[in-house]
Amino acid sequence: MDLQVGKQPAEPEVEKGLLPPAPATPGNPPDEAVEQGDWARILPYAARLKKLSRRRFLVSAGASVALAADMLFTRHVQAERRTTKILPVPDSFSDLYFPNASWFLFPGFKTSWEEAQWILNSLRPALHQRGRMAAVGYSNLGLDVGEIVRELILHVRALKLQKLYFYGHSFGGMVATQVAAKLLELYGVQVQLIVLDSSPFNRTDVLDESWFDGVVFLYENGVRIPSVVRGGYELGERVAHKDERTWRQILDQTLEQLSPIAPSSVLIQTESAYIYHFDGVQYAGKLGGAKMAFLGNPADDTVNYESARAGWSKAFGGNMALPALSTQGARPTHASPQWSSDIYLPLLERIQNELEPLPPTPEEPSYKEPSGKVIRPA
Repeated sequence: MDLQVGKQPAEPEVEKGLLPPAPATPGNPPDEAVEQGDWARILPYAARLKKLSRRRFLVSAGASVALAADMLFTRHVQAERRTTKILPVPDSFSDLYFPNASWFLFPGFKTSWEEAQWILNSLRPALHQRGRMAAVGYSNLGLDVGEIVRELILHVRALKLQKLYFYGHSFGGMVATQVAAKLLELYGVQVQLIVLDSSPFNRTDVLDESWFDGVVFLYENGVRIPSVVRGGYELGERVAHKDERTWRQILDQTLEQLSPIAPSSVLIQTESAYIYHFDGVQYAGKLGGAKMAFLGNPADDTVNYESARAGWSKAFGGNMALPALSTQGARPTHASPQWSSDIYLPLLERIQNELEPLPPTPEEPSYKEPSGKVIRPA
């Protein structure tokens, strides 16, 4: 046996924390951090850890990653939608043939940014025959017409637009009319055409004012309605009107309202307050040469078709260039171009052909890309 002079045999290495403390002796007092019986309580948990399968661990880890990603996405969406934005809907045909003209959709009550673009895509076959397309995305901090006007004029100048067409979806027709008046007053920009889709002329045209009377009262007294409460109420409202929607549509709309892309409760309360205080008379005679057309459903169960049509026609008689057009047969009955595009498309084609006819010999179209390359049709 080999011996090394002057060296003692090394003690066995013990990983800290794996073995219990040495028994207490007069020269070796017990560790103050570990009380008697601690190891007896710890050992069952250690045994359970050994039974944790790799699959269960991976599932738990994956769920944690998905939750973290959802939280980051939600935070990003909520931060992005704190401002009003113009949301272009790309279309190669209108970009090529009508680079200097554009339709702008003003969404209706509780309409998200995604649904607004969906509406435009549903109406694309008609609308892109006169211009490009964009939707107005209202800020989740609340409806602000001044902010909408600023964002829109910046978009007009950036694209050098010369012709503007407005589509007012439900209460969006009120906003479109006010914005058109402000553009002319502040910047001298004339809107060519305003289509009012089932738009109330004032709050008395809303068949059931009670649903927003309380919302406006709460908002103007500083009370904000939680999204969960609002989502539950809206689900009940859709089920009560089941005859207008399929169960799949009810599910899709409810999930959208509860998702981070849904309009905030603050935005919905400000929209309610806007409807409550709006009166179209104050903008009569302030639209210049803008032409107007009213679409509506006599069976509308949200807005009184007869009184809304009469209000717009009387106050804007000089601008109303066509008699009211009926969307009867559309489901739901109120402002539903995304669900009933087959009814809306022929009406929009008629409006454009009569109020904004194409020149007999249009110039050869071209589209200049950001790179400077000019594209012409084959």
